[in-house]
Amino acid sequence: MFEQYGNWGRWGAGDERGTLNLLTPEAVVAAAGCVREGRVVSLAMPIRGATSSPAPTTVPHLRGRPLPQHFMSVDGGDYAAGARAIGAGLRMADDALVVTPHGTTTHMDALCHMWAGDELYNGHPAGRVRSYGAQRCGIDKAGPVVARGVLFDVAGLRGVPHLAAADRIGPDDLQACLAASGAELRPGDVAVIRTGWPLTWQEEGPDGYWAGQPGLSADGGRWLAGRDVAMVAADNAAIGGLNGRQLADEDLADDLHMILLWRHGVHLAEMLWLEELAGAGRAEFLFVAAPLRIEGGTASPINPVAVL
Repeated sequence: MFEQYGNWGRWGAGDERGTLNLLTPEAVVAAAGCVREGRVVSLAMPIRGATSSPAPTTVPHLRGRPLPQHFMSVDGGDYAAGARAIGAGLRMADDALVVTPHGTTTHMDALCHMWAGDELYNGHPAGRVRSYGAQRCGIDKAGPVVARGVLFDVAGLRGVPHLAAADRIGPDDLQACLAASGAELRPGDVAVIRTGWPLTWQEEGPDGYWAGQPGLSADGGRWLAGRDVAMVAADNAAIGGLNGRQLADEDLADDLHMILLWRHGVHLAEMLWLEELAGAGRAEFLFVAAPLRIEGGTASPINPVAVL
């Protein structure tokens, strides 16, 4: 059913990091050479608790996914009601945050997030993904990502605020972005893809955002995997495109998560905010993202940054 398992066994039978193995100390030092201005741009959307703000109408998310929950266990109202200070007039606020990252926040997928058959990436048994987390290929195995980032501003290339929901980004689009920007894609880079789709939430509301989504085509994913990227990051919700039911139309062999996560061990970062980066006029930059060390997690919220 599938082409040869891209990177299985490449870094040994026990490998759980995939193409993040390309981020050697030498690659990190080289990536730092992209810094020219010292300006730092966040590529994350805000996390707004659905219990304390109108988050369902202000932050893009996939329909039906549990929204972040933000609770205060101690706040200013407690002291106004007579709660004792914790010492010599000292007061504090304390909160709790519950986030299910897939489809609700800027996040990074672990290699255990999706698979086919009975094996995770690199042949690890899928039975090791249990109710308490994944014993293989969890997000805690990824570690911090410090790499050279390359922006593929496909919407900007076409001269539109955002792509249409039915648009799929193929190798020709990716090559055209490189030619227009003068950037070069190297092994170990993070490919950052801008569709502009989050803007539809602001322009058309949830129904417009949920009408489908543009994204990479299967051939576009294979093109990136063949160039040994360390990670693929995008501002849409699934790297590949989605239909109006928020599902991929591709069959299993052409599914982007199967091509990148499962066969090639390429971690994915989804739901980025790329508008400021696109306006900065820089296609090459230092990319930094650190997932939380959630043992056995299938993903983690991240605040990726571009250092220009």
